[in-house]
Amino acid sequence: MTDLVLSTESLEKSYPGTPPVRALRGVDLMVEAGEAVAIVGPSGSGKSTLLHLMGTLDRPSAGSISVAGREVQDLTDSELSAVRANHIGFVFQQFHLLSGYSARDNIADGVLYRGIELNERREMADRALELVNLQDRAGHLAEKLSGGERQRVAVARAIVGRPDIILADEPTGNLDSKSSAAVIDLLRDLNEGGITLVVITHDLEVAGKFPRMVQLRDGRIISDRRAA
Repeated sequence: MTDLVLSTESLEKSYPGTPPVRALRGVDLMVEAGEAVAIVGPSGSGKSTLLHLMGTLDRPSAGSISVAGREVQDLTDSELSAVRANHIGFVFQQFHLLSGYSARDNIADGVLYRGIELNERREMADRALELVNLQDRAGHLAEKLSGGERQRVAVARAIVGRPDIILADEPTGNLDSKSSAAVIDLLRDLNEGGITLVVITHDLEVAGKFPRMVQLRDGRIISDRRAA
């Protein structure tokens, strides 16, 4: 039986206002180990809100979320931090790399809060760089890398601690078409190697490159289909 890595049930998120803004309206979603899922929708559909809730970066107004078999909606902030550190890797549209730091050390910071010594973290970073085919850029400063290379470093940082799931929010949004295609190919290759992946995108063409596509509109899932 396939393991369930992430699930939401009757997930709701509202923001104060007159009237309140209902960003998510009863979202039920299950992601099994080894899946690659694209969540697609226009601006305002709720897809980034959903990613923030799945990534424990925000709390739902109602409903439940399970990550790696653990219910997370009622955990303390420190417990949520531990869940993120041990089970979730993030890739964002903005690369969030530290200027003045090498690619290796930016990646090594991805496991900074696990209490691992620096030398071991750097060894882990080098292995992650090999997986994204950037081992020859290990010593390069982040600001000296191209946009596509920076996003590969960000992907390596997300996978360095071998999390249960990678959540990628518009990972090609700041890239040209060639670099975008390369990053999508990289994510697909990592998934074929066993990494569980959820990609948030507004681009149907990007979403169509993954074996499962979930469409959001007005805070609801309107379709959930797998490629033949």
